[in-house]
Amino acid sequence: MERLDPRARSDMYGRRINRASSPWRANSVPYLSIMLGSLLPVLLIADLMPLAPSFGFLLLLAWRMVRPGLLPLWAGAPMGAFDDLVSGQPFGSAILLWSITMIAIELIETRFPWRGFWQDWFTAGVMGVCYWAATLLLSGARVTPEMVAVAAPQALLSVLLYPIIARMVAGLDRFRLARARKID
Repeated sequence: MERLDPRARSDMYGRRINRASSPWRANSVPYLSIMLGSLLPVLLIADLMPLAPSFGFLLLLAWRMVRPGLLPLWAGAPMGAFDDLVSGQPFGSAILLWSITMIAIELIETRFPWRGFWQDWFTAGVMGVCYWAATLLLSGARVTPEMVAVAAPQALLSVLLYPIIARMVAGLDRFRLARARKID
């Protein structure tokens, strides 16, 4: 077995050890991805009601659960304000609901410090359905059984899409922490 020279080993591994990511990328990727998620349902327009769930809200949940200490507790307010501006909901509804969600997740994580995929999926599913119901009530429209039946796919999609979105957030987190390439 051939032994490597210490200098060759340092060249081989030295560039990957103690790497530093770009501070701009490390700080902006979560917020930009949530804002892009808020813009996505606007692009998928239906006649009466949007068919897609609030991807911004699902991304907020995923970032909060995949990287628990990354987003501060107050991040729900400005992100909710942006979502209110682009979604057409009454201004303040997402600010209130996203802030309550961040507080609720914080309380859940304090009470149950152990976490697993199934607990995260259950928590995100319950919060997604509660958010869907609260946005229906806060929208200002009369809630009828027909309206609930037409909007129910949003609730189902928000529960079913969480694992995919959490996986996507994990990939974005790897990108966020990746070392910036230096051009030599």
